[in-house]
Amino acid sequence: MASLQHRADLFLDPAEDPRAGGPTLGDERATLTEFLRGQRLTLQLKCEGLDAEQLARRAVEPSTMSLLGLLRHMAEVERGWFRRRFAGLDAPRRYQSEAEPDGDFDGAVPDPAVVDEAWTAWREEVAFSEQFTRETDLGFVGADSTGSPVSLRELLVHMIEEYARHNGHADLLRERIDGRLGQ
Repeated sequence: MASLQHRADLFLDPAEDPRAGGPTLGDERATLTEFLRGQRLTLQLKCEGLDAEQLARRAVEPSTMSLLGLLRHMAEVERGWFRRRFAGLDAPRRYQSEAEPDGDFDGAVPDPAVVDEAWTAWREEVAFSEQFTRETDLGFVGADSTGSPVSLRELLVHMIEEYARHNGHADLLRERIDGRLGQ
């Protein structure tokens, strides 16, 4: 019988954790962007070191959730909020459509080209979001999917929550793949 791992076992050596540091007494912008940066890095860390088959592995039937699906989903979320709703750009969805509303997860197949594209898409969307946030006042008002007003400040809090929720999923997915526990 395999020995059980314990929550005290670390996913990373604390000295190598890229989430360490950042402002602890920062202003509002620094605090929000640092917390979001940490959540984005957590998703990246949960996916690192895995091959295409592992990244595309579904949690349990009938779920379509996988780490690759989460990566694609978060690229779509970043794009929707920052490019379309806040910057007002005509940026078509990357993975979802009316015909395939779950395309971010359903299209997460164990193909190295799909994995490479997902990483590229996520990094592009994060870079756009970070630039938009740096250049825009926190009180800037965009709109949610129903057209209701939302400030950039509220969007950043929402994105922290969105990543945090999905990082909980990522913890369980990663543990199921190779036994590595959350941190």
